[in-house]
Amino acid sequence: MYVTGKVTMAMVDELSSHGSTTISNIRVSQKGCFVMWQMVPNKWLIELVVGGHKVVAGSDGNVAWRHTPWLGSHAAKGGGLDPMAVASVFNEAQYMGEKQIGDVDCFVLKLSADDSDLAERSDSTAEMIKHVMFGYFSQKNGLLVHLEDSYLTRVQAPGSFPMYWETYMATKIEDYQIIEGVMIAHSGQSDVIITRFGDNLRAGPVITRMEEKWTIDDVAFNVAGLSMDCFIPPEELHKNYTEENQDWRSTLNGLSSLST
Repeated sequence: MYVTGKVTMAMVDELSSHGSTTISNIRVSQKGCFVMWQMVPNKWLIELVVGGHKVVAGSDGNVAWRHTPWLGSHAAKGGGLDPMAVASVFNEAQYMGEKQIGDVDCFVLKLSADDSDLAERSDSTAEMIKHVMFGYFSQKNGLLVHLEDSYLTRVQAPGSFPMYWETYMATKIEDYQIIEGVMIAHSGQSDVIITRFGDNLRAGPVITRMEEKWTIDDVAFNVAGLSMDCFIPPEELHKNYTEENQDWRSTLNGLSSLST
């Protein structure tokens, strides 16, 4: 599978005191593009270029990884982008009732990470406290039209105060089109609020608001010449990667492998 598209990102930084006064408000908008390759069942690669920076993430079926200009190449817990895995995330979700999203009547499913999932995604400096997702599906055709994703992480380096990161993301998914018999959304928008708070932030919580809009230009299946060699992780990753970094047990974790 091959997908190309465009993306626009905007960021608004706010420093609030006692949850009321906004001290700074800076809006920055950047345009970019992305390309994604995927091979059934669990190999994928995505390249994103925005504002002069390039981020690459992928999986060879054994290890998910990403490369950023500020962190270099490193392993990332989670399975990845396989559409069948994403679709099965809500198999064990809890039915929460009905709600109208825009002019679409939806049924709502809730999925929460249990204690074992949270523990798997925690380490000596970062503890995942909660992760909850709500999916809003059209009652007419069953398609996912809205997704809410929130999680809370406690971060504490040795000798420092603990810092809490609370992330909330609301995504609108639309413009479904049939491509070779498969319904694929061709546009969407995500609004993200990241709140940092802790004892070391005397002025109050720091709030970062981000907005992302994306459109898909081209989709192709059964791409000629696509092979396993296209999904080989960076060489430096092989030197540092160990089996303990593999984590395929949490479906929620698979969806968040690109967001952390």
